[in-house]
Amino acid sequence: MEIVIASKKHIKYAQIISETIDNSANQRGTGIAKRTPEYIEEKIKNGNAVIALEGEKFAGFCYIETFGGKNFVVHSGLIVHPDFRKQGLAKKIKTKVFKYSQKKFPDSKIFGITTGLAVMKINYELGYKPVTFSELTDDPEFWKGCQTCRNYDVLQRTNQKMCLCTGMLYDGKKKSKKEHPYNSKSLSRLKRIKQSLFLKKKEKNKKTD
Repeated sequence: MEIVIASKKHIKYAQIISETIDNSANQRGTGIAKRTPEYIEEKIKNGNAVIALEGEKFAGFCYIETFGGKNFVVHSGLIVHPDFRKQGLAKKIKTKVFKYSQKKFPDSKIFGITTGLAVMKINYELGYKPVTFSELTDDPEFWKGCQTCRNYDVLQRTNQKMCLCTGMLYDGKKKSKKEHPYNSKSLSRLKRIKQSLFLKKKEKNKKTD
C-alpha cells in the first residue's frame, strides 16, 4: 500500500473518489457533503491532497482546505474504498495528511466536523478536542460546503451553532492534555441524542407544513 501526496498524475482517480464519497454518504444516511470530480481535481493540482493506492487501484483519499486567511486548516473528504475498509487505512491516511498539514501550515489550527465515530476516535488520538462550532472558523466559504449535505437544514435552524456533526479542533500552540480516555459510548450516545433531537423536529415540521 502506497500513501502519498497526490500529484497531477493522480487526477485520473477524481471520478472514482467523488463516486466513493457519494456512495458512502448514501449508505450511512448521515451528513457528508458532495465533492464533484472537478473539485477533487483542484485539490490534487494544488498539492493539497493525500491518496492511497494498492498498485494502480484506488484505496483511499483525503484533502486539505484553508480558511480565515490560513488561520484554520481542515481535512475533508476522508474516504476509504469498500475493498480496503477495516484494515486501519483511514487512520494511516489521516495521520499522513495531519503531519503534512503541520509541515505546510505550521501556524494554523487544524479542525474538522464529522458524524463518524471512527473519525472522531482517530482525531482524538491525534490530539484533537471536541469543541463548539463557535470555536471553529467563521469563514462563510467553509460553511458553504455544508449546503450539499442532507442535514444542512439543521445547521440553518440552529443559526450555525450546532448540527449532527461534532466539531473537533487541534491547536498546536496549546499542548493537549488528555484528561479523559477516548469514550466511544459517550460519543455514540451524543450522536443518538442529536439525531433524535434534530431529525424528529425535522419530521414534525414536515407534518405541520
